Amino acid sequence: MPRYRLLVEYDGGAFSGWQRQDGLPTVQGAIEDALAILNGGAPVTLHAAGRTDAGVHATGQVAHADLSRSYADERVRDALNFYLKPVPVAIREVATVGEDFHARFQAIARHYRYRILARRPPPAYDRGRVWHVTRTLDAGAMQAGAEVLLGTHDFTSFRATECQARSPVKTLDRLTVEAFGDEILIGASARSFLHNQVRIMVGTLRLVGEGKWMPADVAAALAARHRTAAGPTAPAEGLTLIGVDYP
Repeated sequence: MPRYRLLVEYDGGAFSGWQRQDGLPTVQGAIEDALAILNGGAPVTLHAAGRTDAGVHATGQVAHADLSRSYADERVRDALNFYLKPVPVAIREVATVGEDFHARFQAIARHYRYRILARRPPPAYDRGRVWHVTRTLDAGAMQAGAEVLLGTHDFTSFRATECQARSPVKTLDRLTVEAFGDEILIGASARSFLHNQVRIMVGTLRLVGEGKWMPADVAAALAARHRTAAGPTAPAEGLTLIGVDYP
């Protein structure tokens, strides 16, 4: 059976997350339904690089699926986009890959971007795609706090209590904070992340940006290895999966 790699973009605000759930709109469910039509009605299982939560967006999600017959890559892309109308999901690219390719297990890096809009007026154009905070944030202080988290650590304080990962130890390769006018952009890269890790790191860095915490407080939260030691979980709407790397 031919295997296809998909590059997927979606607005997570319309879905109850990536993973298929009975009776709920999900990204996986929408794409699998479209794949089944292309596959002559036979069900198709879609495997993603990572499961995003409800409200989290993507411009660079990667997934793969097997079909019962071969098609040109462009035909698969265009057919899926036709069948996906009008849900806010787009298949940006399709490529035929070998049967040994696996979107999840072969990924060597995942890249996320988090957007904070730090101003008094609420967003209109970017509503649903940024975390609106009404206080000015010190991006330099936030970057100093972010650097504490770089490297390999036990991130128990920065994962959801319901996280099912076998180990809380992860290696954070990149955590950057940049200011562009009223907007704060936070970039995070790692081979893999714990459940809600990026959003909890962002919620913690916001405390640093407001002057309520110092970078030393971030270090203390990390060392505590308990969820209550870190900051709040930032809203899902500001988070976007922007890319996945493979060997």
